[in-house]
Amino acid sequence: MTAYLISDVGPVAPEDEAAWTAYLAMAPATIEKYGGRYLARGGAIDVIEGDWSPYAIVIAEFPDRDAVARWYSSPEYREALAIRAKSGLHRRMICIEGSTDSSPDNLLNLRI
Repeated sequence: MTAYLISDVGPVAPEDEAAWTAYLAMAPATIEKYGGRYLARGGAIDVIEGDWSPYAIVIAEFPDRDAVARWYSSPEYREALAIRAKSGLHRRMICIEGSTDSSPDNLLNLRI
């Protein structure tokens, strides 16, 4: 089943712009190598509800959750992560399966 990687970066700009720029240059090749593609990478953010204030949002689509796990633990991405760490940016990241089943039985599994 398709899986989506959602990365919430921020809420402040990077402390080290050079490290952030280097990371941004490296990341796309690692995503592509493991079957992923970007659906959103940055862009204007409008907060509609709550106090969420990310600096940047990234959404990538992968063939499945295993592909996300392989990408995240890959040597290529570990190298990119080491560079990103120098930027001083905080990030939250999740992987979610692309289920569109809205039946009551499926929705009962949602965490509240």
